[in-house]
Amino acid sequence: MRVYRFLLLLIVAVSPAWAGVVEDVRGALAQNSFTAADLYLKAYRGKNGITGEYVEAYSWMARTALSNSDYDQAASYAKQTEALALDLLKQRPLDAEPHLPIGLGAAIEVESQTLAARGQTTQAVAVLQSALKTYGSTSIRPRLQKNLNLLSFNGHAAPALHEEEFLGSKPRTLAQLKGSPVLLFFWAHWCGDCKAEAPIITQLRTEFAPKGLAVVGPTRLYGYTAQEEHAAPADELKYIDAVRNRFYSGLLDMPVPISKYNFEVYGASTTPTLVLLDRAGKVAMYHPGALPYEELKAEIEKVVR
Repeated sequence: MRVYRFLLLLIVAVSPAWAGVVEDVRGALAQNSFTAADLYLKAYRGKNGITGEYVEAYSWMARTALSNSDYDQAASYAKQTEALALDLLKQRPLDAEPHLPIGLGAAIEVESQTLAARGQTTQAVAVLQSALKTYGSTSIRPRLQKNLNLLSFNGHAAPALHEEEFLGSKPRTLAQLKGSPVLLFFWAHWCGDCKAEAPIITQLRTEFAPKGLAVVGPTRLYGYTAQEEHAAPADELKYIDAVRNRFYSGLLDMPVPISKYNFEVYGASTTPTLVLLDRAGKVAMYHPGALPYEELKAEIEKVVR
């Protein structure tokens, strides 16, 4: 106990600004040191109380426990993170700053994934559906939808896309594309992983186009560009087109619907998000994140037969 208190005092002494408690906690947990992470949290809380930043930092305890397959600990940390967030929500809106929604979204994500890992998929779906009813108009909607889609999307008809605004060739509706397998490639102008995935998708489209594969690349406006912190929609659209021409040269004829709605309904809080539809227009694969060539090819081969 004396050593613990000494370390706590030392952390307080050497970290007066506490600007990086999230990074400190993540760094400790990267070494699998829950003790050190707890010290950072206690020291921050002693100086600043419960803030959105604290809740986000605390949520990493739940996320790390889940990644360690320690489901009891993950569920406990997730429940505590959510309780902390709900206390703050009595005083302020969820999206008043960025840290609290990240922390609350992570807590609900861990709770649902823990239930699913224990074979309680029905309960996990219910948790996410309830959260969507409560937070469906906030910034965490896509994250909640992503987790719900991971549990329940496969085998269901793909939701229609909003396609009124677009770059590239004019999009055909998903209803019009029935009969062809379709790869939806959700990307963002700021996303390095998306740029790295583009050559893979270009190659696979070339290989499977003779068998009918269509590729659609939805994106959205984020309100900023690399040059402007607050970009007008017209300016951001021009920037997206410039990014598309520079980094997606093999996909310039790919239809690019531009809509926040598409990202929300498909839960594309992770970019890229890859969604593969079979010839009947049903979801055959839902994958938040990039995929290497061989893995994505294997999935495409299942739907082009």
